[in-house]
This record gives sequence, C-alpha cells and structure tokens, in this order.
Amino acid sequence: MDRIELEAFVAVAEELHFGRAAERLHRGQPTVSDAVRRLETALGGRLFHRTSRRVALTGLGEELLPDARAALAQLHRFQQRGRALAAGDRTRTSLVVAHAEYTDHQLLLRCLPRLRERCPDVMIVPEAMPTTAQVTALRAETIGLGIGWATDGVSGVRARVLSTERFVALVPATHPLAAHAELSTAELSTTGLLTWPHQINSGLCDRLLAAFHSGGADLRIIRTAGSVHDIAAHVAAGTGIGITVGSALDHQPPGLRVIPLTGPSTTADQVVLTPDAPSRTAAALRDLLLDASAG
Repeated sequence: MDRIELEAFVAVAEELHFGRAAERLHRGQPTVSDAVRRLETALGGRLFHRTSRRVALTGLGEELLPDARAALAQLHRFQQRGRALAAGDRTRTSLVVAHAEYTDHQLLLRCLPRLRERCPDVMIVPEAMPTTAQVTALRAETIGLGIGWATDGVSGVRARVLSTERFVALVPATHPLAAHAELSTAELSTTGLLTWPHQINSGLCDRLLAAFHSGGADLRIIRTAGSVHDIAAHVAAGTGIGITVGSALDHQPPGLRVIPLTGPSTTADQVVLTPDAPSRTAAALRDLLLDASAG
C-alpha cells in the first residue's frame, strides 16, 4: 500500500462521497476509486459499503481510519525531518501540534510565535487532525500536543479546557427563523441541517445529538461538510440551515445570520490534549494556550 491509497481512504471516509473526495485530493474520481480498491485488496476486506445513493464505512473501515490518519501524519513528519537533515540541520528537535477542524485557529496562531521565541531550536510542525486521531497519536507519541474537542472515554491523555463554545445556527437572512435572537433545538427539529461529519468530530456530533435529545427534538442532518466554509456555502445555496460552533467562525458570512442555540447541552468544550508526561516544549505551548484563552 502507498500514500495515495491511504489518502484516498481517509478522504472518502471523511466525505462519504467519492466525487467530493476526488475534488479534495485534486484527482480524478476513477483514480480515487482504484486506490481504495487496491487498498481493500491488500487488506483482504471491504472498507466501505457502497450503493448508488450512499457510501458508509464498514466495521473494518471504522477500526482502521485512526491508524490511516496516524500513518499519513507520520509520513508527513518523516518528510519534514528528512528535508531538515538534507539541509544540514541535525540539531533541531520537533514538536508536532495537531489541531481539529472547527477549533479556534486564531488562538493557536497567537501562541506559536511566542513558543518560537521561547524554544528557538525546536521545529514546530502544525498538523490538521480530528480529535479521536489526536488521542491515538498522543498515545503512540507521534504528536506532542493536540487541540480538539472534549470526548468521553479518553485514557492516557490529559485534557485541559481552553474554552466553552456555543453551538450556532447559520441561517439565510431571508429565512423566517433569521429574526430570532436565539434558537431552541425544538425550533430546528423539522428543518434539514448541515453540519460536520461524525468521522471528523465525533465528540461534537455526540454533544449536538445530546442537545437535541435533551430538548426533545429530532436531529435531521441532510448533509455533512468538512469545513465551516463549506457549510456556509451550502446554506447560502439554500440547501438547509448550518450548525457549527462559534469558534469556527472568523468572520460574519455574508447573507447569513449567526444565531446561538439555547437549551441544555448546547455548548462544547474546546480542549488542549497532551500526554501524561509532556515534553518541555509541549508543556510550554499548553501553558501559553491556557493563558491566552483565559485572557
């Protein structure tokens, strides 16, 4: 198996659509389909259930997805390290900093320059990675620190809360609900919603589901999107109402209203994740993040 096969598997698993996965990878759909088939042949099992209408992970696919993400991250670090050595830099250590989609990237951007001042000999390698994959990578010691969302059942990893973020709805300005200052889950129970895939943010999905259950409402997701910008684009196109977290929005989407949800469980904790015994550099970045979020 090779990198193309792993990238195809992860992209299809996160998009649950071969066409969107191909667009994301800037490859033709037949190339992505062939790569997935080659990987399935090498593994001896199916990774996806495929029908004419939907794509879903099999049990094997769900089990192997975190390993595939970790393998791609390790390959990226291998390339970074190899380039540094080829350039004659044999003294610098590295810190891989993983960050999940929908987290507050501005917070990380404010802290990284200060970390470079404190630890000038450390190569800092940012890496996009879902929270569940961060936990796996931290246990395997392939990353030094992660920023993600609180999730249940985490052992061997320490989580510190950076902020508590409220779920918000992205509503077209012309929609009848756009006049509301807040929205309850009951008011959204009959509306088609767009949000993130479970594979990208399982903790956020579980929290959102709990919010709707607590409010006695049905969660009707009609489409998922890999980024908040994709969600906003679909809302602007009239597909439905988007659900995200406030920290994911770095600007007011034109033509849309951002309306906070109200009721039980309508918030989620953004956390910084480290091993039980973090490196000096990881501990320094953790403390910078905690100080910046408190300020």
